[in-house]
Formats: sequence, structure tokens, C-alpha cells
Amino acid sequence: MFMATTWIVAADESRAKVLQVTDQQQHLTEVQDLENPSGRLQNREMQTDAEPRFSGRAGGGPASDAERQGAVEHSAGVFAREVGRYLDQARLQHRYDQLVLVAPPKFLGALRKELHKEVEKLVADELPKDLSWLNARELERYFAKDSGRAP
Repeated sequence: MFMATTWIVAADESRAKVLQVTDQQQHLTEVQDLENPSGRLQNREMQTDAEPRFSGRAGGGPASDAERQGAVEHSAGVFAREVGRYLDQARLQHRYDQLVLVAPPKFLGALRKELHKEVEKLVADELPKDLSWLNARELERYFAKDSGRAP
């Protein structure tokens, strides 16, 4: 009997764990761990040391909250694009047959935008939760407990 190869992508702005369901008991093996170090930075840390002291604003103050938030969102968007490219390359190599995407709602939306049309067709389920910090065993337990959402 043919068993489809299922990948679970548990991601947030700073990390994307790609896990494969290895058997009918739904054991998971880590395939890849993609990291975005700048995704862990707080807004205030997104400013570089090279930022000019006098930026043309009255008082020459630091970047606004909106500018810092823009930098954080930009970093998340770049990382979502990187994850999307990785998934498309893996699809072209026939490494999986279906995907389950698990990410906080905002990053899930960013990731969805970056998926190739052919990758989108392979998404079997989405779970809008931040589980990227769980390891493979903890994710197995999570999906076993919530068997209605199991891959």
C-alpha cells in the first residue's frame, strides 16, 4: 500500500522546522531546520549601528516605531520567501506529497503568499498556532492528542 509522504512545516518569524511523517503511527523525523536570526530580534534591535544620527526629522531622533515595525515585517517576509523557495525546490525533487503548515496567523499569511502555485496544491491542512518551538517528539504528542488535526 502506498503511503503519501507528508511534511509538517512548523514555523514562525525566526525558525521553520520541516518534519516528515515516517509511518502510520505518525512518528516525525526532522528533515530541515531553517533559521532566521533577525526574526528573533526585538524591534529596537532591528536598527543598525550605521543608522545616521541626523535623519532629517525634527530633532534627529531615532527611527519611528512604524519604521522599526516595517523592518521586522520585512525580515519576516524575506524569511517566508526563503521557506517558500525551499518547499518549492523540495517539491521539484519529489521529496513530499502533501504539506501541513503550522504557524502563527500572521506568519501563516506571509508564508501562504510566498508559496508557488504547485506547492499550494499540496497543502493538506493549516493550523494557525505557534508550535515552532516544539521538538519532533513534542509535536508527535501534540498531533496525537489533537487527532482530528493529525497529518
